[in-house]
Amino acid sequence: MTQLTRSESVAPPGTDRQPVIEMRDISITFGAVTALDQVSVRLFPGEVHALMGENGAGKSTLIKALTGVYSVDAGTVLVDGEQHEFHSPAASQAAGISTVYQEVNLVPNLTVAENMMLGREPRRFGAINVRAMNRSARRTLLELGLDIDPGSVLEEHPIAVQQLVAIARAVDVQAKVLILDEPTSSLDADEVEKLFTVMRHLRDEGVAIVFVSHFLDQVYEIADRMTILRNGRMVEERMVAETSRLELVRLMIGRELETLDRLDRAPRTEAETGAPVLTAVGLGRKNTLQATDLELFEGEVVGVAGLLGSGRTELARLLFGADHADTGEVAVRSEKRRLRSPRHAIDRKIAFSSENRKSEGVVGDLTVADNMLLALQASRGWLRPLPQATRTRLVQEYMAALDIRPADPTALMRNLSGGNQQKVLLARWLITQPEILILDEPTRGIDIGAKAQIQAKVAELAEKGMAVVFISAELEEVLRLSDRLVVMRDRRKIDERPNDDVSVRDVLEIIAGEARAEGETDA
Repeated sequence: MTQLTRSESVAPPGTDRQPVIEMRDISITFGAVTALDQVSVRLFPGEVHALMGENGAGKSTLIKALTGVYSVDAGTVLVDGEQHEFHSPAASQAAGISTVYQEVNLVPNLTVAENMMLGREPRRFGAINVRAMNRSARRTLLELGLDIDPGSVLEEHPIAVQQLVAIARAVDVQAKVLILDEPTSSLDADEVEKLFTVMRHLRDEGVAIVFVSHFLDQVYEIADRMTILRNGRMVEERMVAETSRLELVRLMIGRELETLDRLDRAPRTEAETGAPVLTAVGLGRKNTLQATDLELFEGEVVGVAGLLGSGRTELARLLFGADHADTGEVAVRSEKRRLRSPRHAIDRKIAFSSENRKSEGVVGDLTVADNMLLALQASRGWLRPLPQATRTRLVQEYMAALDIRPADPTALMRNLSGGNQQKVLLARWLITQPEILILDEPTRGIDIGAKAQIQAKVAELAEKGMAVVFISAELEEVLRLSDRLVVMRDRRKIDERPNDDVSVRDVLEIIAGEARAEGETDA
């Protein structure tokens, strides 16, 4: 085990290499809040270094300190042994540090080559030399094993390819250090493997890669070394191969993680369920979802499982009226209605938390309190503002109930970690007192501790009688929470069954078995 504290500097076992980057005793404060407290990190050439920790542990702040977004209050940054101060992202990039963020920071209506060479375009007679630009971009892409047309428009490509273009741009500026912040959160398995191929190529070329991810499987597959942060402090530096997953989780959250194989809730029996609170019959939308039937009962969690593109999100949006159904109808408490808008759904005590929290949930420039009360205020109408005493009571109650950090209702939403943003969005809907709660990927991209808290809250809500639709790409999570399981594939429901000791293998076999049956029929 390698432990690094304060300004110690220990070379990797069996080597005498010097770190390309060494951050010593970095401290950053925002007012009375200490975001980083004497954190030390070393990045070695030719290694993938995972930055691990719960949301709010300080990972993003550390990256912003290294890339010149935040000024450092105390501590030093060494590049190849020489001290540097980065007062801007441009200064950091000039030192050979490039960052690819979770949200691709490129210009979608420009070509691949234009994005790669933006600000560095080759010129001839004062004009941009498009041929030279395309040749240069193609050369870099081929060096990374990427067969992408440099003259194609970026927005024509899927998000996975756009992220690879962002990496190619970073490589093209001769980066010594490449920071990848949650690069796989929106990728499927094949796209992740393609990304990892590029990462391995760059590692073998001597680039130091910082990899930030909440997917432990991916960390153990690609990373060589890790630094673990907790509450703005450095816990330890570890070699990945020498650290068990259970130990890593313990170091990240500071305690033993309780077993979450299945939350302790007895499955609902037919006698207990009574009449459904919601019934969807033949609900469908052209080119989006085939006609689907679904019933929801009080106190029941219905888990929706399926691969990417199976129709999970499309079903959720139709149930909430966010998209208009072409076929079928929805009955809420036996009242048959076609939900024409989210407002109609909210009026019928239905709440929906979208998978895309950035564009369909978080209002970054509003405070935590304003974000939390947004749905309730909208349902009342903007001419009937909530009394201040009511606002204060509700915000304090739900901040405490969901352990939202920091516990400051005046903090701007954009400054919260992803996990705490997700908790605020959950609070937004719980404040409306819904009878039906639809959660689409509520734990994606958040840390283990926040994930466990949200899962426990869902189980508690169901115990109190709420009907919950829970959608997640993580099959283990769906099975852990659900009383009943809906399996989807190719934009249609292919199976529905009680979650009576159903395993991940069972779900995968349901999907694979359906595929084989179709193949045999077509033959």
